[in-house]
Parts: sequence; structure tokens; C-alpha cells
Amino acid sequence: MTVFCRPARWLALVLTLAASPALAASGPPPGFTLSDDADLAFTSPDGATRLEQYMKDGEDFDIKWQVWARHGEKMTELKPEQRYPAGFRFTGDSQWLVRMQKTGSGSQDLFLYRAEKGTFVSATKKPLSELAWAYFHSRTDTGKMKLDDHISANLVKGTEEAYRDLGVRWPNNRYLVISLSGEMDKHPKNVAVKGLADWRCRYDLKTGTFDVPAMFAKRNAEALRWEIKR
Repeated sequence: MTVFCRPARWLALVLTLAASPALAASGPPPGFTLSDDADLAFTSPDGATRLEQYMKDGEDFDIKWQVWARHGEKMTELKPEQRYPAGFRFTGDSQWLVRMQKTGSGSQDLFLYRAEKGTFVSATKKPLSELAWAYFHSRTDTGKMKLDDHISANLVKGTEEAYRDLGVRWPNNRYLVISLSGEMDKHPKNVAVKGLADWRCRYDLKTGTFDVPAMFAKRNAEALRWEIKR
């Protein structure tokens, strides 16, 4: 009786482990291929997390890109899936990550992630760019400005060094500087392009709020008057 019982128990254990979700292989689904473009791979300052971008080329130019964070043997997708690859910047302590996501010609969104349990998870319910634009339109000096094309939010370079190149002494790993740009459909005939160019605000990672430091005042005033004449 014992001779036949042992193999049965062993087989049951194997089947249980195979079906366990905890042991399921993580990573991109079938059809997605890891990009061999070195510019599309990013590593956190502490070296613990590597971002990999995978592409799936479907019919009728239905291209899909997924971003996966590799931390040891664990892989986690950084959603959302998009039609284009993305750029990334970490804070110096490797606790925050910003995704600069192209969405079309001259258009870009920002997504914010925070470190949690060995990977990165979404830090805001809405895209960071959407929050930045909401702040822009909530201000009395910018709220009435209507933009129609090439609407783009960008993360100003300098997150890992706390923007020391800007001549500031802000606390490390505390702020993000965001640049907003866009174009208007309606403008004078003698103007080729008119809109907003590199209007800057600051996002506080600790409080989740925006502000505009006095040092941005001159640049922002010029950004509001931007145009290219014919």
C-alpha cells in the first residue's frame, strides 16, 4: 500500500507547485521582443533595478511597447502599454522614477512611479503630465491659454543631482522640474507658429503639490509669448 501511496503524493505535489501563481514566470507575454537599442535600457543609480523595453509588431502598424522592471529574478510591468518606447529618469536615491512617454508627433506624457517592495509602482492615479497641465490651467496668469497641437510635458534633466546645474540647493530627491509646451491653431497670418515653449513648474515628491519658484518667472513670461514669425 505504501509503495503506491508515495508516488501519488509526489505527483500531487508537483501538480500543485506547477499551478501555483507565485511560481508563475514573470515577464512580457509571447510575441514581445526585447529591444537591442542600448538607449532604451535604463538602470537605477543603486544598480538594483534595470528597465527593459519590449516591442510587439502587429498587423496594420499596430506596434505595442511594454516596459518591464527587472529586480533580481523578479520582473514587473510598468504600465501603461504604449505605441512608442520611452525615456526614463531616476532620483538619486533610486526611490522615484519618471517615464517620458512619446504619444505622437511632438506630443509627450509623463508618468511617475515610486519604489515599493523591490519594484516600481504608479505613484499617482493620473499621469504626472495631466496633473501638471491641470496646475497650469488653474493659475490666473496661464489658465486662459488654449493649446491645440504638439502638447508635450517633459522632465528637465537633473533629477539625480537635485538640479544643482540650475544653481539651486534644494533637498536631495525632493523635487521634479517639469517643462510644458504646445501650439495654437489660431494665430496671425504673419506668424508661422505660436504657443507655449518651455514653461516650467516644480513638483514636490513629498507633498504631491506644484509651485513655480521665483527663478522661473522670467523664462515663463517668455514661454507664454513664444512665436515664430514668417
